[in-house]
Amino acid sequence: MSSKYDEQAFETHIEQHLLDGQYEQLDSDEFDAERGLFPDVLVSFVKDTQPDRWHQLETAYKGNARQRFLQELTSALERQGALELLRHGLKTTGTVIKLAFFQPNTGKNPEIQKQYEANRLGVTRQFYYSATKESPSIDLALSVNGIPVATAELKNPATGQTVENAKQQYKQDRDPGEPVLKFKRGCLVHFAVDPNEVEYTTEIDGEDTYFLPFNKGHDGGAGNPPNENGHRTAYLWEEVWAKDSWMEILQRFIHIDEEEIRKDGVKVEEEETMIFPRYHQLECVRQLVASTREDGAGEDYLVQHSTGSGKSKSIAWLVHRLVSLHNDADEAVFDGVVVVTDRTVLDEQLRNTIYELDHKTGVVHAIKGEGQSKSKELAEALEAGKPVVITTLQTFPYVIEHTQGLPDRDYAVVVDEAHSSQTGEMAKEMKQILAGENIEEDDDWEDLLAKSASARGKQDNLSFFAFTATPKGKTLEAFGDVPEGGDKPEPFHVYSMRQAIEEGFILDPLQHYTTYDTFYNIAKVIEEDPQVPQKKAVKAVSKFLKLHPHNISQKVEIIVEHFRNHTQHKIGGKAKAMVVTSSRLHAVRYKKAIDKYIEENGYDIGALVAFSGTVDDDGIEYTEQGMNDGIKQSELPNKFSSSDYQVLVVADKYQTGFDQPLLHTMYVDKKLSGVQAVQTLSRLNRTHPGKEDTFVLDFENDQEDIYDAFKPYYETTTVEETTDPQHIYQLESELDAMQMYSREQVDKFAEAFFSPDNRATEQAHAKLSSLVQPAHDNFIVADEETQDEFRSKLRSFLRLYKFQSQVVTYEDTRLEKLYTFGRFLYKELPRKSGESRVEFNDELALQYYRLEKSGEGKIELGSGGGEVSVPTETGTGGKDDEEVELSSIVEKINEALGTDFTEADQLFLDQLKEDALEDDHLRRSAQVNSPENFALEFDDTLTDMFIDRMDQNQELFAKFMDNDEVQQAITKHLRREVYEESQTADS
Repeated sequence: MSSKYDEQAFETHIEQHLLDGQYEQLDSDEFDAERGLFPDVLVSFVKDTQPDRWHQLETAYKGNARQRFLQELTSALERQGALELLRHGLKTTGTVIKLAFFQPNTGKNPEIQKQYEANRLGVTRQFYYSATKESPSIDLALSVNGIPVATAELKNPATGQTVENAKQQYKQDRDPGEPVLKFKRGCLVHFAVDPNEVEYTTEIDGEDTYFLPFNKGHDGGAGNPPNENGHRTAYLWEEVWAKDSWMEILQRFIHIDEEEIRKDGVKVEEEETMIFPRYHQLECVRQLVASTREDGAGEDYLVQHSTGSGKSKSIAWLVHRLVSLHNDADEAVFDGVVVVTDRTVLDEQLRNTIYELDHKTGVVHAIKGEGQSKSKELAEALEAGKPVVITTLQTFPYVIEHTQGLPDRDYAVVVDEAHSSQTGEMAKEMKQILAGENIEEDDDWEDLLAKSASARGKQDNLSFFAFTATPKGKTLEAFGDVPEGGDKPEPFHVYSMRQAIEEGFILDPLQHYTTYDTFYNIAKVIEEDPQVPQKKAVKAVSKFLKLHPHNISQKVEIIVEHFRNHTQHKIGGKAKAMVVTSSRLHAVRYKKAIDKYIEENGYDIGALVAFSGTVDDDGIEYTEQGMNDGIKQSELPNKFSSSDYQVLVVADKYQTGFDQPLLHTMYVDKKLSGVQAVQTLSRLNRTHPGKEDTFVLDFENDQEDIYDAFKPYYETTTVEETTDPQHIYQLESELDAMQMYSREQVDKFAEAFFSPDNRATEQAHAKLSSLVQPAHDNFIVADEETQDEFRSKLRSFLRLYKFQSQVVTYEDTRLEKLYTFGRFLYKELPRKSGESRVEFNDELALQYYRLEKSGEGKIELGSGGGEVSVPTETGTGGKDDEEVELSSIVEKINEALGTDFTEADQLFLDQLKEDALEDDHLRRSAQVNSPENFALEFDDTLTDMFIDRMDQNQELFAKFMDNDEVQQAITKHLRREVYEESQTADS
C-alpha cells in the first residue's frame, strides 16, 4: 500500500465527514491563485444574500460590478487582511458588502439567523494554491464564502509519515509569498495533521515557521486520548471544523495581537501575531459558556491552567462571551462583568482583544485612580452599568461610601490568579456590594448584621470564574466543583503543568537542579554567657551565618563563576540569572559582594537589585534606586531586559508575575516551600527562541523539598480533606468556655458595630473599644498560659470562620457577631511577652566553613496529581521559649560528625516518639488536623524535645540541628509515625 494511497484514504475520510455536514466540495480548478479566492462562490454568495447591495454595485460600476468588486476586494485583502474583511465586511461605493454572516447572540431576529445559514463553507482536496502549475498542492483547504481560511497537510504514520513531516512541508515547500499563504492576507491558520496529533501555525515563514500543538491532552500530559470510534484526532474535523464551531472561532476567537519589540529596553517596532486558540483554551471557554448559559448566575468555576497556558487570552475570550451571553429564553445572563486582577497589563490586553473582535470602544473600563478616588470611580462605573469593569480586590471596601446602592443586577466576576485572599474580608465586601446588599434607610442593626453574614456565602446573582495555576486548598473549596458521586472539590477545567511542559509551551524549571550543603562551626567569643530564648537564638544564629561576609563571598564566587562558565553563553549570549535572597538586608549585601567580585576580576557583567523601602546596614541606608545607579522601580524590568544587565538580585520581588523569557538560571539562597516555591522557580519556565533548558543552583533547599512543593500542582490539584462545618462551632464553644467575655457583651458590640448611625466615626470607634474593654481586662489578669491559649483559639476562630463562611452556608448571626467582636478584640490584645528580637554580631565568630555540592540532576515529578490542605485547626496554644545559655545554643548549632545512625540513635528516636505520643496536646492536634497542618505544630515541638533530651545523645542532636538533610529525614519519619498512631490512640 503506497503512502499516497494512505494519505488519499485519510483525505477522503475527512472530506466525506465535512461533506456530510454543511460543507460543499470546491474543486481546485475553481480557485483564482492570483487573487487568492474562489471568485464564483464569493460573487454568488454576495448576490444571493445581499441583492440590493449588489444592485448598488452594478449601478455604480455600470455592468462591470464583478470585476471591480473582485479588484477592490483583492486590494483590501492586502491592506486589511482576510480576518478583518470576513468579520466586518468590505466598504465600497457607500455601502458595506458582508463577506460572512455570524450567529446572533439571541434568536430574536430570524432574518439574521437566515443570513447565517446562507454561509457557504467549502472543502478542497489537493489544493493547487499557486498560479505556477508545477507547484505542489496542499492536501486540504477550507474556505468561507469563497475566501480560503485554513489549509491542512495530512500524513499517515503507517507509512512512516507523521505530523513532523507535514510541518517540514510547510517550512520547506510552501511559498509564504503566494497570496493565499501570505500572513494576514491569506489563510488564517495552517494545520499539520496525522491520525494521532495536530499542530498548527498562523504564519508560514520558511524555517522560522513556529508550530503549536492543538491536542486534547491525555492522562495529564501531552497527546490525545484513544478514540473508540476512529482516529485520535477526529475531534479536529468532527468538532472544531463543524460549521457552528468554525464560524464561532472566526467570529469570537481569532484576532491580531500587537507586541512592542524592544532592543536594550527601547521600543524599536511592533510585531503582529495572528492568535488562534489552543485546544485547551477553546474547550475551556466553551465549556464555561455552555455551563453558565444553562445554570445562569450564582455558580462558581475554578480553572487550573498552568503558567504558559495563555490565561490572559482565555480570560479575554471568556469576558467577551459573558458580556453578550444569553440563555435559551433569549435573556441576558449577566448585566455586567467585573474582572479582579492585580496585573496592570490585563486591562490593555482585554481592551485590545475585545476591540479586535467587535470593533467597539468603551466596552472595557479599567479603574486607574489612586486611593479613595479609585473606589469612587469603581462605584460610578458599577452604577453606570459599564459592560466590563477591571479593578483590584482592594478597591471594593470603600465603594459603599460612594454609592447610593446598586440596582438588582447579575454579575460575572472573573478572578485573575485566584488565591486565598478571595476568601477574606475584602472578598466579602465585594460580594456584598455586587449583591446589592447596601444600606437601606430603614435598615436597623439586625438587618445589617444579617446582610453581613449572608454576604459571606454564595450569592444568587454572582458567578465567579477563578483562574490560577496553583490552587490552594481554600481556593479549591471556595470555587471548585464536587463531581457527581465524588466527595472532594475539583477544578472545572485543567491544563496541567505537565501538559504545558510536554507540549513545549513552557520549559521544565526542574530539569537541571543542583543543591549545595553548607558546613560551618561557630564559637562564642565573649566571656559572659547570657540567657537567651532558645528558639529565637537558633534563628538569630542562622541569620548571623547567612549574613556573614565569608558566607556571602563564597557563594558569590560560585554564582558569578557558574554564570560566566555555564549560563552567559546560553540563548545566543543573552541569558540572564536571578539571585533569590531571604531578606532585604541579604539582598543588599549580595549586590555589594557581586559588584565587588565583578570589579576585582574585570568581568563584563552587570547586576541589578530589587527590594522595597530603605535598608539600614551598619548605619548606611540603601534603596533599590540608589543601588541601581538611579534606575527607577518602574524602569527596572526594561533595564534588566537590555544587554547592559545579566543578573538580578531579589528579595520578595519579581518572584511572582515576572515574565522575562531570557531568564535561564536561578541561584536560590532562601527557604522555599509550597506555592511560593512553585511560583518562584516558575520564573524560569518562559520559552524564547534559542532557549533550550533551565538551571537552578540551590544553597538552601534539597530536591525532596522542591519535589514536595511542585507535585500537587503538576497535574490536577485536589484537597486532602474537605471542610468540617462543625469545627467552627467547636471553636466557638471552647472560646465561650474560657469566660473572657460574655454573650451579652458580644451582642452589645454587634449592635453598636452594625448600627447605621454609628459607623466610621471616631465616636463609634471609642464606643466599640469600651465594649471590648471587659474582655481585654480579663485577658490582662489571666496567667500567661491562659493568654496564649485564648489568643491562639481566637486567631484560629477568626481564620476558620473567614474561610468556612465562604464555603459553608452558615448565615448564622451568632457566629457573625462573635467574628466581628473577635476581630476587634484580637487587635486590642497586647502582644505576647518576650517577643523582642534576638540578634548576634560581636558575640559569635565563624571558625570553620565549607560549601559542598550535595545533589544534581533532574527532579522527576512522575505522573499523577497531588493534594493540598484546607484550614481545619481547632486552636493550639503557643509554647514557651525557654531561656538557655548562649553557649548551649552554639553547641547545638555546630556541625556534627557523620550521618550514619547507630542503635543508640534509634533508641533515642524511639524515646522522642513516645514523648510525643504522651503529649495530650500533640495527640489531639494530630486527630483534628490534616498532616500538613499538624506539621506546623509538630516540627517546632520536635525541636523543643530534641533540646530537652540533648544531653542523652549530643552527637545525634548536633546532626539534627545542623544538617538539613538529617533534620528533615528525622522530622518526616517521626511526624508520620506520631500522626498515624495518634489516629487510633484513644480508640
